Amino acid sequence: MKKQILHRLLLGILTLWLVSVLIFVGTELLPGDVASAILGQNGTPETVAALRLQLGLDQPAVYRYLHWLSGVLHGDLGTSLANNQPIGAELFPRLANTLFLAIYAAVIAIPLAVLLGIASAVWRGSWFDRLANTLTLLSISVPEFFVGYVLVIFFAIRLAWFPSLALVDPDASIAQRLYACTLPMLTLVLVVLAHMLRMTRASVGAVMSSSYIETALLKGLSRWRIVLGHALPNALAPIINVVAFNLAYLVVGVILVEVVFVYPGIGQLMVDAVTKRDLPVVQACGLLFGGTYILLNTAADLLAIWCNPRLRHAR
Repeated sequence: MKKQILHRLLLGILTLWLVSVLIFVGTELLPGDVASAILGQNGTPETVAALRLQLGLDQPAVYRYLHWLSGVLHGDLGTSLANNQPIGAELFPRLANTLFLAIYAAVIAIPLAVLLGIASAVWRGSWFDRLANTLTLLSISVPEFFVGYVLVIFFAIRLAWFPSLALVDPDASIAQRLYACTLPMLTLVLVVLAHMLRMTRASVGAVMSSSYIETALLKGLSRWRIVLGHALPNALAPIINVVAFNLAYLVVGVILVEVVFVYPGIGQLMVDAVTKRDLPVVQACGLLFGGTYILLNTAADLLAIWCNPRLRHAR
């Protein structure tokens, strides 16, 4: 088990390094010149050359990557080109807002998806199962920004129950934050609920067809007791993986949702940085998204190993 844990940790570190390379190369391949974009129409060849020298753009790309990576490893994410302020000072408050929204959605989506998935597996073939499959298929097929606009039309414009913009004041209370984030939270819940529900249904349904489950049924045990006591523990590994994947999406994939509701999170910050061509901020946001995704998936692998005795003990 220790070798498996060490292997996955090393694989996660290697993957994060490859992500950092891809992020840097991707920003390097963007068309245009950063110095010219910052100075705009007022830039002369002399001022553009001076700014390129100040930003270190005259250095080779490999040197600039190693300098950037060294700063990241020492906790320095760089300086924003838009306001000349440390990126960390602006990034971490936005990260707190994104994590708040992700946790808000996860607290509702995960228990609801697992419960509905188990119920759909237990009542396989019933009207409830068919309705759940139809709604989840519809939810998967619709993009999240469309779901967000539909919720705004009905709950913000027509019913006026919630605000259409999730503007969060730093001094707002928890209740005020929860109220302001209700519509983006519902959007994320509807998007991630379908994947977790369908995986839970498939995983529990596959275990329910096992011979030891049939033996338990013949002994007269109730179906729900069999599901919760025997089927669910053996179906946890794929459920954990899909939950971790969707948790990563709640943090990494919220860009469109934050833009729709003008929520002050990392996704909105990254979009603004792309618009301003603030490449250090784009690189920091991309690295943070990649690190979060890799961390959650690595944690899911380790938890799946811990939950599965066949993986815990060597043969």
